[in-house]
Amino acid sequence: MQEKIVILDFGSQTTQLIGRRVRELDTYCEIVPYNKFPKEDTTIKGVILSGSPFSVYDENAFKIDLSEIRGKYPILGICYGAQFMSYSNGGKVEPAGTREYGRAHLASFCKDNELFKGVRDNSQVWMSHGDTITAIPDNFKVIASTDKVEIAAYQVEGESIWGVQFHPEVFHTEDGTQILKNFVVDVCGCKQDWSPASFIESTVAELKKQLGDDKVVLALSGGVDSSVAAVLLNRAIGKNLTCIFVDHGMLRKNEFKNVLIDYDCLGLNVIGVDASKKFFAELAGVTDPEHKRKIIGKGFIDVFDEEAHKIKDVKWLAQGTIYPDCIESLSITGTVIKSHHNVGGLPEKMHLKLCEPLRLLFKDEVRRVGRQLGMPEHLIGRHPFPGPGLAVRILGDITPEKVSILQDADDVFIQGLRDWGLYDQVWQAGVILLPVQSVGVMGDERTYERAVALRAVTSTDAMTADWAHLPYDFMGKISNDIINKVKGVNRVTYDISSKPPATIEWE
Repeated sequence: MQEKIVILDFGSQTTQLIGRRVRELDTYCEIVPYNKFPKEDTTIKGVILSGSPFSVYDENAFKIDLSEIRGKYPILGICYGAQFMSYSNGGKVEPAGTREYGRAHLASFCKDNELFKGVRDNSQVWMSHGDTITAIPDNFKVIASTDKVEIAAYQVEGESIWGVQFHPEVFHTEDGTQILKNFVVDVCGCKQDWSPASFIESTVAELKKQLGDDKVVLALSGGVDSSVAAVLLNRAIGKNLTCIFVDHGMLRKNEFKNVLIDYDCLGLNVIGVDASKKFFAELAGVTDPEHKRKIIGKGFIDVFDEEAHKIKDVKWLAQGTIYPDCIESLSITGTVIKSHHNVGGLPEKMHLKLCEPLRLLFKDEVRRVGRQLGMPEHLIGRHPFPGPGLAVRILGDITPEKVSILQDADDVFIQGLRDWGLYDQVWQAGVILLPVQSVGVMGDERTYERAVALRAVTSTDAMTADWAHLPYDFMGKISNDIINKVKGVNRVTYDISSKPPATIEWE
């Protein structure tokens, strides 16, 4: 049985980040809603309480009875988690005079405390709270302070319970990983044996047991998640897996052909379906972004369903769903939201059982597993690409001519990023075809042609993103190449919006 750390989610935006940091310590963890602690699970080694958008004294604040876990497992409370443990035991939590947000430094801390082993003097930490602990119960001991926060961290005397008001999981807390390691490894005693190799071994065994000799279909997109899921399933059940790759006509230039070659080299049983005429016909004249998405989503389901029914005795639908898609996250209202399956509607329509071999993994872990499986780097390191493809990068109605122009411009940009060694420095990049035409001059002739916008962002998880600060000489070269090589484009712009407030895609 795989040992684990349980993270109780009180609604913080950084709860998933805590999970990723624990996984980076080669330790398996699960994120569960604050009120759904798995009492019967015998593999739990420790518990982390996350932050929350609420104040502990709010009427609607998320609260639990800690008596069911206290004394049974080591506990680490982060931000709200720390405040809640102190408050529920008789301590005081009050609004801070000014919101404590951003960088701070540990002015003093107990170097001999297990939680702070290896932490450097004056180490930077990241604060993000409007409340602060002003008094702790008698059996709580202050073990760290900053210049503005006296009770930056505490330990319950005689117990394996700690609370920190800063966020060790965020990048700006310099020794945050060390603090989490001290808790997970030294206090909880986790063996650090969660690895891509161990995941593959256990998952392949589980898939063989789960699927037996049943037949499985999987929808391939050419992206990282579905590709890794396919290779993993292929290792488990071989010929009983059939993959279906649908071309809706809005993939990148030559992508349908190139991806099929890649999959053939991986030994996958793949059916490629060119359904571009169907999609172009159904999208004709449609300009609303949401309407476009729905047409493509429904069309994909229809085509996939038709192809899948040609295969006899299929019992399972496999998907590349990953952990962030599965986590029951808490909105500020306290309602539980379960995110959609990544091929929405298919399991219900086809009356198939669902198989999701990657549902325990974060994106970076999927890539590590793919490398361990021996998959080529150009498949593993691919930028995310929207399901509707270039349809949401063409503002306005969709025509084959517009798609062709955008494919050519996009090919110049993406290949340029690769040639200049910039591709892996960018999270996601692409070209947007704008619904405007502008005056230009080519030779002695006046032109009136299309404008495009380049988009490239840096990010770690797509929740936030900054525009990529690409070199000016590279941008100049790409602009010239697009205008000279792509017929129909005479102006190139660069989108320097960050997320938030902008989104990564334009539609």
